[in-house]
Amino acid sequence: VQLQASGGGLVQAGGSLRLSCTASGYTFSTYIMGWFRQAPGKERRFVAAISESGEHQYYADSVQGRPTISRDNAKNTVYLEMSSLKPEDTAVYYCTASKNAWRWVRVSSKYAYWGQGTEVTVSS
Repeated sequence: VQLQASGGGLVQAGGSLRLSCTASGYTFSTYIMGWFRQAPGKERRFVAAISESGEHQYYADSVQGRPTISRDNAKNTVYLEMSSLKPEDTAVYYCTASKNAWRWVRVSSKYAYWGQGTEVTVSS
């Protein structure tokens, strides 16, 4: 199993970014996909999740209205578009896959597979 995240980088505050994560080694379309982030010196936190079909999305309160999570099951890829970026969005962003129930999407321990992370730095 491999989750390869990309799209991170340095962006100015107010800008936007699109992260991608391509999966292999498992049946992508049967897993909930999520994005978490970990800022320097802080614990890993939930950002967004999308259901297996893409019909349902869920976002952390701290980022409401700014990110959009989507997926393309034909390409085994999940995306996270972040707009109106703030310096506090600076973190390593991880994509992850879960076979657990939707009610657990905020819980990192319920995810089975993790990518290596892609770093996002937002300058003020």
